Amino acid sequence: MSNMIPYKNLSGSSGVSAYETGSDSIAVQFNDGGLYLYNYRSAGSQNIETMKNLATKGLGLNSYINTNVRKLYARKY
Repeated sequence: MSNMIPYKNLSGSSGVSAYETGSDSIAVQFNDGGLYLYNYRSAGSQNIETMKNLATKGLGLNSYINTNVRKLYARKY
């Protein structure tokens, strides 16, 4: 992932540090160094679009992942 955007982390307690969106995917970098790719095929289009919106807002992405798509990633780097 070469165009990672720093996550705003408006709550101040997120486990997410950065993200990168694609047309049908989002890659999420966590503070512990984990990097995961979620896409339409692995997690569903509605989940991916919600994750993109939360990432852009800088609030709620980590909670959403833990609650809805935790293990639905397409690839772990």
